[in-house]
Amino acid sequence: MSKDNDYTEENTKSGVKTKQRTKTQRPPMYKVLMLNDDFTPMDFVVQVLMQFFGKSRQEATQIMLDVHNLGVGTCGIYTYEVAETKASQVMDTARRSQHPLQCRIEKE
Repeated sequence: MSKDNDYTEENTKSGVKTKQRTKTQRPPMYKVLMLNDDFTPMDFVVQVLMQFFGKSRQEATQIMLDVHNLGVGTCGIYTYEVAETKASQVMDTARRSQHPLQCRIEKE
């Protein structure tokens, strides 16, 4: 009787073995946070939110106001790889435009 890592075997009253799959876990999710600075124009922040996070102008404006008023705003929640990629894309675009805009990711 061999056991496989993906299955557990159980005996039933009829003597027939059944296999049950173990449940896979969802990957941990990460928030992409945008940090406030005193130099990046608000219009640039709105444009970046629309371009990289698929936000409508209204949603992007609200996030930008959160960043401006609260010091930080949540851009979206993604798996680690997606969150890291989006944060990097934002910061690369900001650097090319000579803005000090910063993003970080945080486990949800």
